[in-house]
Amino acid sequence: MTAIVFVVYDGLTLLDLAGAYDPVTRLRTMGFVPDLKYEVCGQAKTARTSEGLVLIPDSIRRDLSQFDYVVIPGGNGVMELMNNPGFLSWIRVASGRTTVVAFCGGALLAGAAGMLYDRKATTHPALLTTLRPFAKEVLAERIVEDGNIITAGGVTSGIDLGLFLCEKIAGRDVREKIRMQMDYHAYPYP
Repeated sequence: MTAIVFVVYDGLTLLDLAGAYDPVTRLRTMGFVPDLKYEVCGQAKTARTSEGLVLIPDSIRRDLSQFDYVVIPGGNGVMELMNNPGFLSWIRVASGRTTVVAFCGGALLAGAAGMLYDRKATTHPALLTTLRPFAKEVLAERIVEDGNIITAGGVTSGIDLGLFLCEKIAGRDVREKIRMQMDYHAYPYP
């Protein structure tokens, strides 16, 4: 069984979350990985996106190391959370069985939590300079995988990242079936 958690917080970008969430959850809803477990977790009973939508997490402050994948989206709330020791401690997942997946400004959160210091990483093109002090090497690429850390670029990269995770979990053929069902033709990987 594969377990995935999507981290939410005030000020996240809705498309960041939805872009990754949609393809990944299709692994189960389309019947490819029936025992896939996924949930949304936050630090409070609600999380308001930067666009004003209120999200209700499935759980609050769960131990994220219990999941195979921890998905951290970006958004306007990132800059404040980069200076929030409680939040950074909560998302910090030690090396081991858990893979941290951070994209757009979420990569800054992973960096501020100390998870990128010896890793290659990427983020939104406008944030590459901000990420540099936190990572061994910052690359201007759509998706960067370095051990148990996966980072991706700006907002729409969440869709690519979701499909990337689909392939890691269930293989290329399943990824392609999900991509076609989504009618998404921009996926950059053959």
